[in-house]
Amino acid sequence: MSDGSEFMARTVLDSGVQVLTEKMPSVRSAAVGIWVRQGSAHESIADAGISHMLEHMVFKGTARRTAAEIAIALEGLGGSLDAYTSREHTSFQARVLDEHVPEAMDVLADLVIGPLITQDDLDLEREVVLEEIAQVDDTPDDLVFELHAEQLWDGHPYGRSILGTQRSVECMTAEKLRVLQQKSYKPNNLIVAAAGRVEHEKFAERVDRLFDSCGSGDIMDHVDPPRTTSGGVAYETRESAQTHIVFGSEVPGHSHSDRYPLILLSSALGSGMSSRLFQRIREELALCYSVYTYQSFYSVSGVSGVYLGTRPSTAEKASNAVREELLRVAREGLEEDEIERVKQQVKGHVMLSLESSGARLHRLASFALNNEPLTGLTELLSKIDAVTVDDVLRVAKAYFDPTRHLELRLGPEC
Repeated sequence: MSDGSEFMARTVLDSGVQVLTEKMPSVRSAAVGIWVRQGSAHESIADAGISHMLEHMVFKGTARRTAAEIAIALEGLGGSLDAYTSREHTSFQARVLDEHVPEAMDVLADLVIGPLITQDDLDLEREVVLEEIAQVDDTPDDLVFELHAEQLWDGHPYGRSILGTQRSVECMTAEKLRVLQQKSYKPNNLIVAAAGRVEHEKFAERVDRLFDSCGSGDIMDHVDPPRTTSGGVAYETRESAQTHIVFGSEVPGHSHSDRYPLILLSSALGSGMSSRLFQRIREELALCYSVYTYQSFYSVSGVSGVYLGTRPSTAEKASNAVREELLRVAREGLEEDEIERVKQQVKGHVMLSLESSGARLHRLASFALNNEPLTGLTELLSKIDAVTVDDVLRVAKAYFDPTRHLELRLGPEC
């Protein structure tokens, strides 16, 4: 498989739009997307969830297309259209045959720069988002992460729900959404990327034409670092068959060099059946069906932790087992042979994922979103290989001691 670096290119247009492409000569398709530097971490408490609502509303119709026409525009060509909102950006993406890239970009640009955003459409879509909030509330293994984030980040925007609250959603107006779209959906805040059978110059010229009349704007992606995070043990009572437990502690942001030893530590602890937590808590102690580690790296901070679900009668035993494994790795790090095994595991996951144009698209966008240089596969793998036993021990001591973690349990009273 190609390293990919020789096929990657970046252009910053006069308008401020960043355009990135990666050519994949062996495929007959392309994944294309637009990222807007606007997410839940940029919102006020009163407007919580407005970025997510705007993501929904652009699909309700534009000056050129109805909602039904948007839906059929790419699906009628065998392609797909999707979107999501995160803490620091909103993304609109399409997957199409290479010959249909012009149509895909036209639809995506139309969504970003031409939504109508009427009050009647908002009144309908508000109910859809309220159902989405209710769905999370009824799904404890989703809800536990929402509750954990809220308490861990101790008032920082990273802890707010991306969906917003019932109250904030009910108070949204079409005018507020139009103001947000006109302020943040501007070229200086846009990253446009494509991976697949694409030619960079032609793609960049097309993007330039699509956004040439949008004007510029200020970059809206600043997030203040959190002043403090919470630790200890917190309980949320909910009638359910299981107690859902999340551990998590603050770690550095995406561009920090500690990201690589953190990824190796997380993989050793809870990625796959060979991981320490799976072998100890599921195989040896039979205390759960699902146990895994997770990590999220934002621009100015991040979180690393553990999830498991267990019956209420075994919650204390399972929690103690997680603490023991966290403490052991914090004190001892990883042996060199285990580090080498995990390096192979992580590198394998990376290489397999990059057979997908969608994964390569997200990697391209990540470079721009995090203001990082384009990095080929060879350089990325070398950064993983460069992690030493001492790096792992230092990072484990700094971030994995269970006394640093907030543990949140969601389930029935014991």
